[in-house]
Amino acid sequence: MLGQSKAFSGFSVDDIKKAREFYGGALGLKVSEANGLLTLHLVSGATVLIYPKPNHLAATFTILNFPVDNIEKAVDDLTRRGVHFEHYDDQLKTDETGIFRGGGPLIAWFKDPAGNICSVLEQKGKQS
Repeated sequence: MLGQSKAFSGFSVDDIKKAREFYGGALGLKVSEANGLLTLHLVSGATVLIYPKPNHLAATFTILNFPVDNIEKAVDDLTRRGVHFEHYDDQLKTDETGIFRGGGPLIAWFKDPAGNICSVLEQKGKQS
């Protein structure tokens, strides 16, 4: 029944203005706003809805993954734009820049202003 539906994902934030500045400014994504809601327009053609929620609780899992050709360059560029990368010292030990190099793809996690977790992960030839 829903096989032909153009489904999309969404998540909540506690401050739409900060979310717009972060996703549009710091991350450089195309963002539109209508009726107090934001829509991220991803290069893949997918859209993601961001909606305000007064009692927002940050996601404890990764909500958006951004494939990049060169993770070191992406982390450096985003850091210069004010993005702060998470540092872990448990089973997912990250290096001084926040990159996990312990097996699987190289990946670095960061949070949006509402505390939702996003990542950049190295996948050669997958960057837009």
